[in-house]
Amino acid sequence: MALSVGALRFVFCHAPEAQMKRVTGIGGIFFNAKDPDALRAWYKTHLGIDVQEWGGAAFRWTDEAGKPTTGTTIWSIGSADGDYFAPSKSSFMINYRVADLHGVLQALRSEGCNVLEKLDDSEYGKFGWVMDPEGNKVELWQPPEGQ
Repeated sequence: MALSVGALRFVFCHAPEAQMKRVTGIGGIFFNAKDPDALRAWYKTHLGIDVQEWGGAAFRWTDEAGKPTTGTTIWSIGSADGDYFAPSKSSFMINYRVADLHGVLQALRSEGCNVLEKLDDSEYGKFGWVMDPEGNKVELWQPPEGQ
């Protein structure tokens, strides 16, 4: 059955995505390693990533002209012995930027997603987590105002 233009317009305008923007970008990529120091050194030596003492790098955003703009993507290697990714068994976690953490978490719960109860609110922003259907922990981050 074909849909008319009017019907398509109704479907598009009333889709949940049209009501609330969910992910606005990638805030960070985190992964674990058996030997995090050696792996950090490899990335620094061979790919030129400016790995800092805290175990990662902060990639500052730029516009199309290469001028700095608001935003940072974090890249970090942690120890495979850590439990930050729990209950996931995955060796990685992606942090997605959102504009309204509580709104996104509420929408995910209403859609039947496995939203973890823990929330963090700090000087770095607000954080919440959801498990994807494959058991990967997904971090959602609402940056502080102006970031």
